[in-house]
Amino acid sequence: MVNGLEFEKPVLELRNKIAELREFTKNSEVDLSEEIDKLEARLEKLEKDIYENMAPWDRVQVARHANRPTTLDYIDLIFTDFLELHGDRVFGDDSALVGGIAKYKGIPVTVVGHQRGRDTKENIRRNFGMPHPEGYRKALRLMKQAEKFNRPVICFIDTKGAFPGKAAEERGQSEAIARNLFEMAGLTVPIICIVIGEGGSGGALGLGVGDRIFMLENSTYSVISPEGAASILWKDASLAKKAAEAMRITAPDLKELGIIDEIIPEIKGGAHKDVEGQAKEIDKVILKALQQLQSVPVDKLIEDRYQKFKHMGKYSETNQLENIHS
Repeated sequence: MVNGLEFEKPVLELRNKIAELREFTKNSEVDLSEEIDKLEARLEKLEKDIYENMAPWDRVQVARHANRPTTLDYIDLIFTDFLELHGDRVFGDDSALVGGIAKYKGIPVTVVGHQRGRDTKENIRRNFGMPHPEGYRKALRLMKQAEKFNRPVICFIDTKGAFPGKAAEERGQSEAIARNLFEMAGLTVPIICIVIGEGGSGGALGLGVGDRIFMLENSTYSVISPEGAASILWKDASLAKKAAEAMRITAPDLKELGIIDEIIPEIKGGAHKDVEGQAKEIDKVILKALQQLQSVPVDKLIEDRYQKFKHMGKYSETNQLENIHS
């Protein structure tokens, strides 16, 4: 199915039927407007039923859609005067992670994010959006530069995970991600993180320590892919759908768990249906967050960030022996 997902099949078929009837009515003397109105009413109800009750696995498929907007798409639509910067000053440049200086409504900011490709050739060049250590070191270099010149940092997260290959491990993949976590925790400028597609494992977390964390409605954020979790738990990757439901990796689940601050609504069917409209929704939350954060004193900014992550996954303990004797 071209540009469609399995759960969307009834919607696409009905849209095609309506288009066919419109074309037939246009080229003949037969008036089918009444039938078309009935089908459009049915389509509206069907879209509401499908898009407002999407299963976790459906959202995973939307997050992975080939036409889903990327970091560079949003940079073009939200920011001005973007100047991309390259290299980590240690090993080289990594096209799987882009970043640079831009202006946001006249305010200088630093923008970094994972970058996937649109086709096979570009995906190979960008390593399918899975950064090497030099990608995370480049991002950290730009964030430290932002701190020096007092520029807010905006991170776009969209990766299956950091590249797990031998060369990446030899060059210190784990250390690079850990260093980012450490440094971002104490950065003295506001950090805004937005999950725009897949937020996979440490590869996502390497850009995910922020004062505000947002997720697009149909994005995902997890420690492992549903296929990987199914392979570990049940020795069968085909049970990914079951794993996606159990893992609670969708935006509504993570908002409930306190991992993210806000869900950014998406166009019906996903962000790829209206990229400019989706950029406007992201723009709204960035503006609101910056207005809130720029007036916060540095000491409080860092303390609030620390407390934010300290309370994630908070649990309470009970004394099992007391429970037994009571």
